[in-house]
Amino acid sequence: MRLRFLAGSAAAMLATSPAFADVTGAKVERTGAALMVKWTSPDPVDVYVSTDPTAGPKAARLLSRADRDGAETFSPGDNARWYFLLVDARDHKQLRAAERLLPLEQASNFRDVGGYPAAGGKHVRWGLIYRSGGQPMLSPGDMDAVGKLGLSAMIDLRSSEERVMAPSRIMGVPYQAVGYPMSSLMTPSQPIRNGTDLYRRFPSLLAPQLRLIFRDLLSNQGAVVYNCSAGQDRTGFATAMVLSALGVSRETIIEDYKLSTQYRRPEYEMPKISPDAANTNPAAQVFASAQKDPAAAKPTPLVEADGRPFLAGALDEIEAKWGSAEAYLNTEVGVSPAELKKLRALYLE
Repeated sequence: MRLRFLAGSAAAMLATSPAFADVTGAKVERTGAALMVKWTSPDPVDVYVSTDPTAGPKAARLLSRADRDGAETFSPGDNARWYFLLVDARDHKQLRAAERLLPLEQASNFRDVGGYPAAGGKHVRWGLIYRSGGQPMLSPGDMDAVGKLGLSAMIDLRSSEERVMAPSRIMGVPYQAVGYPMSSLMTPSQPIRNGTDLYRRFPSLLAPQLRLIFRDLLSNQGAVVYNCSAGQDRTGFATAMVLSALGVSRETIIEDYKLSTQYRRPEYEMPKISPDAANTNPAAQVFASAQKDPAAAKPTPLVEADGRPFLAGALDEIEAKWGSAEAYLNTEVGVSPAELKKLRALYLE
């Protein structure tokens, strides 16, 4: 039986509710310093842009009126984060779009989870929930760009050893973590091996960290970012729980999860490990070995040999032990049905 995401009727709601907008397939791509938004629509579309992810047409800058070619280019000329608003010129329904991956110089897998279709025919708000790899090597320009995101909380999902070896360079943001040894990711019979078996341990291992994430989201003090080292495994599981809480489909969650293979830059996830550290620290040995392995410099797909995503292991574990994501979040993370309703009110549009 497949994992039942929160609001088990969400799929039916999406199927029977009117479309959020006649505009579909909105995607923002970067070419050099320019941004291009593409979309599909049977109607002409008015295209607006703003640095405010909540701006309506009156507060945004008009780029194109009654555009019919399904694409518009914008050259911002700065490192601000820009959001496009697409308005159907016939019925005035709206759809927002932005770059998913932040264009940082020395970061890995730092991206926005906004824009996904969610419960009730709505979409996840942009500019409020970010997922990332470690940030120990951010450039000054990166730090400036991240400083403009309005972050109110940062939750580090990494082990105690990882956080010591590669402290984040994000400054001025309340920082939270729950200490645990890197050995928690290993078994007595084998070192860390990524895959379904490791993911099955995430619902129990990461429940304390999820409590921090959901507490911060519910406090509604500003944007929230959470990270592990690669921004794909522990962060992938945390994102699956956040998006399922918002009524995003399993298929969409898996597609977001798979983007890590495209967006990771391993060379910026961990500083160079010194030989002395590698000789005396078991956790450092793991990363030092990866830094010596040319194959580790290239991200690999997060699937088993049969193509099954690793993340499915965590979702299956939730189904087997708690029955549903809703029950897991309620029982283990402490997110009540009333709080789920509040989350959707805060993070969907």
